[in-house]
Amino acid sequence: MRKTHELGNEKIGLLIKKFYWPAFISVSVSALYNIVDRIFIGQGVGAEALSGLSIVFPIMLIFMAFGMLFGVGTGVQVSIRLGEDKHERAERTLGNGFTMMLLVSVFISVLVYFTKDPILRIFGATVETIKYADDYLLYLLPGIIFQVVGFSLNNVIRSEGNAKVAMFTMLISAGSNILLDAIFIFGFNMGVKGAALATVLSMLLMSVWVLVYFLKGNSVVKLRLEYMRLDSSIVWDIVSIGMAPFAMQIAASFVQGMLNTQLVKYGNDIAVAANGIIMSISLMILMSVVAVNMAIQPIIGFNFGARNFERVKETLYKGIIFGSVIALVGFILVQVFPGEIVKMFNNTDATLYQIGKRGLRIGLSVVFLIGFQVIMGNYFQSTGKAKLAMFISLLRQVIVLIPMLIILPRFFGLDGVWLSMPVASIISAIIVVYYFRKEQLHLKELIDSKEKLL
Repeated sequence: MRKTHELGNEKIGLLIKKFYWPAFISVSVSALYNIVDRIFIGQGVGAEALSGLSIVFPIMLIFMAFGMLFGVGTGVQVSIRLGEDKHERAERTLGNGFTMMLLVSVFISVLVYFTKDPILRIFGATVETIKYADDYLLYLLPGIIFQVVGFSLNNVIRSEGNAKVAMFTMLISAGSNILLDAIFIFGFNMGVKGAALATVLSMLLMSVWVLVYFLKGNSVVKLRLEYMRLDSSIVWDIVSIGMAPFAMQIAASFVQGMLNTQLVKYGNDIAVAANGIIMSISLMILMSVVAVNMAIQPIIGFNFGARNFERVKETLYKGIIFGSVIALVGFILVQVFPGEIVKMFNNTDATLYQIGKRGLRIGLSVVFLIGFQVIMGNYFQSTGKAKLAMFISLLRQVIVLIPMLIILPRFFGLDGVWLSMPVASIISAIIVVYYFRKEQLHLKELIDSKEKLL
């Protein structure tokens, strides 16, 4: 097949460029789900409503985690099976992944509905912000099944080499979300409820689009009813690969909740709103690097399955360079224009402006280090090294960050909360360099052993 043939033969640089821009547009508009909601809420309702939305963000990360568990896991496995020329196994993987998406999304939606009040308080909701958080979450829950299915299947579309289709998926969904946000928040004056409703309807459109693609479209693998019956070995293959990004998102949810409570303790509700802005910008930079991951993942997965280790090595190196340059550009923009960024979300609250501006500069002061770390985590995930991928993914956002969040605020107050982010990035970067060096040696051994057999 032409798409899989080019993964094994086209020049790596050209392939990365070809896959990157559709992926970048996809993840950029994906990030707009949260960013646009925050901009509309911050400008149309106020700073406290923005705080309420920030409280719900850790819960949204949980939903996203399940989407990544089955989306990334299914996508990587499909990519590897296609590289091994096992087309039927690839389709069985897609069918099993889809069944798990449906079952788990319904389960977590019901679970969160009956436990939402204590969850919101754990994640930092106060008397002033819980109403906004509760309204948003209540309207969001019915659409979780569409979020999990839509984002998961779109990842599979990208993994089989159809980056442009994946891009159009996100353009349709995010474009409709922006339009509906404006209609419901400003036109119908629905506030945070309108923002949630806009998100649900846009995710519904996305789900319909990807399902039509796999049922009747030009997909390499098809979604077939006979392959939706669960096979324990296939489910395990999916979960073992998807567990790293899943664990990272679950941990990120916990850390975000902890971050919110520390911000309330050492600051106030406005500090939580400021953190929502910081997380939005951080997400935009991170997603730009993740687009590099999306571009190189099918190349690495296919060639690793086909034992083309020279192409694997070249793809990894070029991915690291590309991801690091993108993170550096993000760092420069944040340090030069922090005030303008805050005003984009709210231009009336002076306290939010001051706290947000300082938080952006401190919290993202070494954001240029994340590119290398994100690429390495994705590399190990794409080559089937699930445990190491999970460790690297959790290192910066959890293993190092949590102790920093506990220790630094005791000495530096609110600034200590912001400082915990760059300190965690520096420590984890040093550790990831060690594993990078080990992998360099391992790839060299694989390449040398293959050459001896020829």
